[in-house]
Amino acid sequence: MNLAHASPPTVAPPHDAGGPSRTRQLVNFVVFEAAWFACIVGVARGEPGWGTLVVIAAILWHVAVSARPSTELALVGLLAAIGLVAESAVVSQGHVVYPNGQPLAWVAPYWMVALWAEFAIALNVTLRWLKRRPVLAGVLGAVFGPLSFMGGVRLGAARFVDEPAALVTLAVMWAVLMPLVMWLSDRLDGVAAVPSSSGNPDA
Repeated sequence: MNLAHASPPTVAPPHDAGGPSRTRQLVNFVVFEAAWFACIVGVARGEPGWGTLVVIAAILWHVAVSARPSTELALVGLLAAIGLVAESAVVSQGHVVYPNGQPLAWVAPYWMVALWAEFAIALNVTLRWLKRRPVLAGVLGAVFGPLSFMGGVRLGAARFVDEPAALVTLAVMWAVLMPLVMWLSDRLDGVAAVPSSSGNPDA
């Protein structure tokens, strides 16, 4: 549900140029975590709509302050699509059940899809240090993906039907998807400042 806490917000890859300031990274981290928590608590209290609105607000803030909003918005859309497919696959296995937010029983809850969309706002900010490090991204995904989901379960946003099977499924899913989303963020980076020599702020 949430891997952003796995990232040291002050580290950037050696190839990075024009990346976000440490202040931006810190603010992004705080906004991300607050929205994630609000969403999970809202779901646990039977009000997933309110938590989802907080997540949407966090996404809109991030897009608005990015150097190329349309690029970040495209990344958000891709992550939402990936999350919809991946989490619906988890639902179909029957190892996890959710208390609300599912218009269709075989589809992932809308608030979960919103959390995947929110995950995109961390990729080019607090998680940008993972770019071009696919093996590390896969390992961290396999570890922190299930741990984060367990945190959501403990808060009441989901329930395990078969915990060992669910955790294995989540570990494999995140091990595969984490390198993919980092690859996508490397190609859809609307946060990094455009070099002044480009002469085109939308390039």
